[in-house]
Amino acid sequence: MPLPRLSKHLTAAAALLLASACSHHEVVRGSQDPGIDQPAMSTGLDKDDIQRMLSDNLNNLRTSPVMEKWRAAGGKDKVAVFPFINETTEHIDPQLGAILSEAETWLVDAGTVTVISRERQNQMIAEVEGATSPVFNPAHAAQYGRQLGANYFITGKVQAADERSADARRIQYFFFMQVIEVETSAIRWQHKAYVTKLAR
Repeated sequence: MPLPRLSKHLTAAAALLLASACSHHEVVRGSQDPGIDQPAMSTGLDKDDIQRMLSDNLNNLRTSPVMEKWRAAGGKDKVAVFPFINETTEHIDPQLGAILSEAETWLVDAGTVTVISRERQNQMIAEVEGATSPVFNPAHAAQYGRQLGANYFITGKVQAADERSADARRIQYFFFMQVIEVETSAIRWQHKAYVTKLAR
């Protein structure tokens, strides 16, 4: 009688040890291994893709006529940064949120405009759209801007071209950014950046 009971306990212990051995993995910080951000882990957008596309767009904005106008105004122009629209089939909303925050920080650091806080924008969106559906609607962006007292707003969108073969998948992401003048709804600046991801 004792032998079957002992065998049962040994089998359970062995299974537990095997499970813990299989689930063990090394966790590394970026400061310990600076190269961990470089390899692509999927065809989705990652930190490197976001930085590359945003840098491309913002470097173009830095030398644009509208930026020169903002510099000449000495920071008096007010700018709202509205959400970027995801027009892809990928779940990239967190990445778009990161892009928005990075763009907002870049504008604040540049010191050429007064940036309207996101909290105030969310309140205004709720006022325009109604408390039951306080979701950003790109069609109402100019209305939000006017009610916020903004002279300009920055918005954008991400689109993707997805191609597949028998043994590979390629996605090209296109990130458009634009500055729109609230008073006239005229596009005062627009630029496109892109990255390509390949899985094979």
